[in-house]
Amino acid sequence: MFGFGILSGLTFLPLVGVAILLTLRGEDAATLRNIRWVALLTTLVTFAVSLVAWGRFDTSSAAFQLVEQRDWFSDKIIYKLGVDGISMPFVLLTAFLMPFCIAASWESITYRVRDYMIAFLVLETLMIGVFTALDLMLFYLFFEAGLIPMFLIIGIWGGKRRIYASFKFFLYTLLGSVLMLLAIMAMYWTAGTTDIEVLLRTVFPSAMQKWLWLAFFASFAVKMPMWPVHTWLPDAHVEAPTAGSVILAGILLKMGGYGFLRFSLPMFPDASHYFAPLVFTLSVVAIVYTSLVALVQEDIKKLIAYSSVAHMGFVTMGLFAMNAQGVQGAVYQMVSHGLVAGALFLCVGVVYDRMHTRDIAAYGGLVNRMPRYAVVMLVFTMANVGLPGTSGFVGEFLTLIGTYKANSSVALFATLGVILSATYALYLYRRVIFGVLDKPALMTIADLSARELVLLVPLVVLTIYYGFHPQPILDASAASIDHLLKGYDAALQSMKTAALAVH
Repeated sequence: MFGFGILSGLTFLPLVGVAILLTLRGEDAATLRNIRWVALLTTLVTFAVSLVAWGRFDTSSAAFQLVEQRDWFSDKIIYKLGVDGISMPFVLLTAFLMPFCIAASWESITYRVRDYMIAFLVLETLMIGVFTALDLMLFYLFFEAGLIPMFLIIGIWGGKRRIYASFKFFLYTLLGSVLMLLAIMAMYWTAGTTDIEVLLRTVFPSAMQKWLWLAFFASFAVKMPMWPVHTWLPDAHVEAPTAGSVILAGILLKMGGYGFLRFSLPMFPDASHYFAPLVFTLSVVAIVYTSLVALVQEDIKKLIAYSSVAHMGFVTMGLFAMNAQGVQGAVYQMVSHGLVAGALFLCVGVVYDRMHTRDIAAYGGLVNRMPRYAVVMLVFTMANVGLPGTSGFVGEFLTLIGTYKANSSVALFATLGVILSATYALYLYRRVIFGVLDKPALMTIADLSARELVLLVPLVVLTIYYGFHPQPILDASAASIDHLLKGYDAALQSMKTAALAVH
């Protein structure tokens, strides 16, 4: 594509849509319709290109594929893109969810529509760039620049406390990333390059690894988010528009887990092993504590936001179990959570567009007026709980197996989260969907429209399909994860050997 490879085309294609949108001016109905269609078609074409990239991807290889490289600042800091079995599922997930975000905003966003669509298309480029970048500086630029469109989406099109939520989101994530920038500079001075493939083969001194690991952890822990730096997420979710919440839960939270997989575990194996008990502790606290907090929420979005923190606790727990079941379960959980949490926020958006409130107390008895909505909401609620037969079960089950092999006590405490998630999810469903239909405002509420069914039915199908047939996602990442674990084990063994020789 214009002298570049398919990954450059995939990454920067949304900017073509931005260029077209910049030529469309006006607030009349015809112009607004054209703006929405340009944005939607751009995301659909981007998804089609991602499927072409997937068709060229060899799942049996652990190597980086579709690699393209150009000189950038120097021969040390380069423009380099590539994907492996860890990043490819997230590229597909990003491209898949973006059309849903545009379609979900079709009727609910009525002012500054062009600016809104431009923000989402720019955000898509930056998110795909995070997962395809094979140069550390390039990764950092994509990783940090993603804050800007999300900050604007929350701050301009959000709820009543949107300014507070957007600044809290921005400052939390920026603070952690400053430390990561310092670590990147230290790695450049040590290795003489920011090429991720070279850095993966570079052995950093054990003492240096710990400092580098903590610096990266500061950024990725906030992005996940892990307890106790999770407090920005409920505020951001509550104030963000529906599509903002979908992309926040579906993709942006996964960047932290991807960062652990791409950098912390393979580049700093000794430090990862050293700090694993810390991560286990924070993960268990996140799973149990945020599940209890979710139980007392009166805002639907806030409850789902706290459940996301709990589910990310399973992810970090599985990653640092450092065995095949744990890491594969963590990757699967991230993909599944992207689909399920995104769908749940779409479901919240459906009733919010009708009632303009997210208070659980404002609902009740919706099954009588919205039977199709009740069925769809039930599927995603059960997937959020981790019911067998849904995609939510596979990820939680694998992470718990992997964690049990690494530390049975941690797995035992984490299992409490499964029980608590059933409690708060079913509590929410009972209060919103069942009960007596006694609120006058609900007497005339309409069931799912054709547009909403087109949005939600594919997500229902995928949630059930991957619950019964998880192999496509597991196979996509298996070779890369196996390669990562072998490198991790070899690095730990060589350090043990060196320590014994010194002793």
